[in-house]
Amino acid sequence: MATDGPPSAPTPIAASAGDGPALTVAAVARRLGVAPATLRTWDRRYGLGPSEHSAGSHRRYTADDVARLLVMRGLTLDGVAPSEAARVALESDIRADEVEPSRRRLVSVGGGGAGAHDSSHATPTLVIDAALRGDEDACRRLLAPPEKDDYERWWAGLVEPARAGLVARTVLARPGEDADALVVEAVLAGLRARTAPLARAHVAGRRVVLLMAAPDEPRPLVLHVLGAALAAHGVDARIVAGPVEQHRIIEIAAMTRPAAAAMVSELADPELAAGAALADAQPDVPQFIVLADDAAARSLPLGRSVHRARTFAGVLAEVLAVSA
Repeated sequence: MATDGPPSAPTPIAASAGDGPALTVAAVARRLGVAPATLRTWDRRYGLGPSEHSAGSHRRYTADDVARLLVMRGLTLDGVAPSEAARVALESDIRADEVEPSRRRLVSVGGGGAGAHDSSHATPTLVIDAALRGDEDACRRLLAPPEKDDYERWWAGLVEPARAGLVARTVLARPGEDADALVVEAVLAGLRARTAPLARAHVAGRRVVLLMAAPDEPRPLVLHVLGAALAAHGVDARIVAGPVEQHRIIEIAAMTRPAAAAMVSELADPELAAGAALADAQPDVPQFIVLADDAAARSLPLGRSVHRARTFAGVLAEVLAVSA
């Protein structure tokens, strides 16, 4: 079970011989974003406990102990069974100076000054850890969008699995704390920064591409990523905000004369009438509808202008082909 709120960086307790500060159970729990009870369980069941004693026989975690715990935590977040993760952590005999640089920075004293995280070494585990700690700056650094046009890999390899990992965790958050919302805002902030210069470079009069969620469905984050990927190719992609109602979509299409439209649904039984209405009103506008469930495709209003896309790469390629 995770800790009941994003931790702050702990104060060093005592220095151990050559290995940096020795930490209490509570301090290590805050560093790793887990409950103290979890650490005690890992100690009791798997032998991943503190190895140093201080005055009064209190046990303290050394830097090497924390390095092994970091391996344990990373593997369990990636879906490895705790017993197997513990075996790997113990048998690897890992030391603090052997932990990969990005993970070593995660447990450094003070936890995250400028440059403490590098997006080029970002992993879903590091993002999850930062979000559970409530570290907004770390989330933004780790989730910085790619400099080059590699949004598909960034989304599928980092953002999507990090959010899935957070959704799978049960935490006790305080009011106002939401780890997934922290990730979403970091992604949106990064996309705004990347696309702002591209928006100024758009050619006046270029036809837009409309991106929308299915009616009565929250806008998926992937719509913003798709829009950024299109912008990187010079396409003026616009996300329809607010209610996606048939008459509004028809009005927007009549005003903008879009080069294409794409609708994304993450529901098993989405409402697709808006797509059918747009196809009737604007039969020359290619539409690409991305569905999460194959069963939902049976209600898809397929036709000369309405097509199903199955993946991020697929809808990106289809939209680029008709809007170039």
